Amino acid sequence: MVSLTVNGSPVDISGKDDKPLLWVLREDLGLLGPKYGCGVAQCGACRVLIDGESTPSCTVALGAIAGASVVTVEGLARADGTLSVVQQAWLDEQVPQCGFCQPGFLIATTALLAHTPRPTDAEIDEAITNICRCGTHPRIRRAIHRAAAAQAQG
Repeated sequence: MVSLTVNGSPVDISGKDDKPLLWVLREDLGLLGPKYGCGVAQCGACRVLIDGESTPSCTVALGAIAGASVVTVEGLARADGTLSVVQQAWLDEQVPQCGFCQPGFLIATTALLAHTPRPTDAEIDEAITNICRCGTHPRIRRAIHRAAAAQAQG
C-alpha cells in the first residue's frame, strides 16, 4: 500500500511498487489528463507535479514517491473551479489544436512560473522541453508570458 496526496486528496494505492505513476493515475484513479506519449520521459505528455516539480510520470515508480504530493492537470484549477492563470492564458491565446500534449505543457509551465515568475524566452526554451506535433509553440510562448503577467498582477 502506498499513500499519496493526489490533487489535494489523500489516496492509498494498493499494487506493485514498480508500477509507473502514469498508469496508477490513469487506470487506478481515473485521471486521464496525463497522457502516454513516448514512455521514456522525452515528450512531456505525461508530466505531473510531484512535490511541486514537473516530472514525467511514465518513468516514476509508485513505490518511489510514497508520501508525495502529486498534482495532475485536473488539479490545477482552484477549489472554487476558477482556472489557474496558466489555464486561462492557454484559453486566451487559443493554444490547443489537437490538445493531446497540452496537459503536460500546462504542468511544465505551472512549475516554471513557480520557480521563475517572469521567464525570458531563453528560460522558457530551457524549461519547457515538451513536444507539440501540431506546432503551437509560438502560442505556447505567448500564453506563458500572459500567465506570468497575470500572476504578477496577483
